[in-house]
Amino acid sequence: MSPAPAVAASALRKRYGTTDALDGLNLVVPPGTVHGILGPNGAGKTTAVRVLSTLVRADSGTARVAGFDVATQATLVRRSIGLVGQNAAVDEILTGRQNLVLFGRLHHLRSAAATRRAGELLDAFGLTEAADKPVKQYSGGMRRRLDLAAGLLTAPSVLFLDEPTTGLDPRARTEMWESVRELAASGTTVILTTQYLDEADHLADAVSVVDGGRVIAQGTPDELKGRLGGDRLDVTVRDAADLVPAAELLQRVTGGDVHTDADRRRASAPVTDRVTALGTVLRAVEGEHFGVEDVTIRRPTLDEVFLHLTGSDASQPAKETTA
Repeated sequence: MSPAPAVAASALRKRYGTTDALDGLNLVVPPGTVHGILGPNGAGKTTAVRVLSTLVRADSGTARVAGFDVATQATLVRRSIGLVGQNAAVDEILTGRQNLVLFGRLHHLRSAAATRRAGELLDAFGLTEAADKPVKQYSGGMRRRLDLAAGLLTAPSVLFLDEPTTGLDPRARTEMWESVRELAASGTTVILTTQYLDEADHLADAVSVVDGGRVIAQGTPDELKGRLGGDRLDVTVRDAADLVPAAELLQRVTGGDVHTDADRRRASAPVTDRVTALGTVLRAVEGEHFGVEDVTIRRPTLDEVFLHLTGSDASQPAKETTA
């Protein structure tokens, strides 16, 4: 018999004015996994987290987290979860240790237990050396790690991370990713909302693509990429003005739908026989009069999956941005 889901939501709806922030959202997350909720700003990701963490009440639908109903057993849900929001919740004047002890006391831990737990978390997140420095002296990555530590004070079975790396530089993002991987390895169920497709690709065991307040696709990153039909062949040109003829050549050779990326000066098309397609395109570009910088074969990205599913770029905000 399979274990009960860590999170199970059915037909969740939430309206703000004329905006449907959630429009029948369904979600099932097995315990001990990292589940990515992927979508642009305004897709409903944060509203879903607020409902599942009992901060907001859904207009209709049902949800259970850690085995408890979010509407009728909210106190038990809160005792079972941790939540790290988009903005750091730590006090910049206090030290890292003082912040964690304070949060521990707010969670009704005795002083000695709060101090002991703070020390354990500071060590686990590589903050021991900075533990007694004011948080205002911390880097962005250190603050987010401290925020993550605060969300784990009560050793929750389910941890919600709402866009935890927004605004971080690449190094800090990598540090945060390492912390999330360690959490998952320890058995914590992590619900990660993000608009960064590479983040979901690196961290998530499964991904739910959200658009318009509902889940429009779900599966492992590889399963979602498989929807695009295998590999992609890219032709990158030296001059952006040559992108159109490169795309026409690629469409002529592969017969597939070609996607162009002006910023990367790249035309891309799906292929089934990677070796044959690569050889054919290489021979074809030799007879052209535009400069080709690179021709490569690769797996599809989650960004392309999102474009395929929604017709919009995941890096751009949705029409409604209240969610």
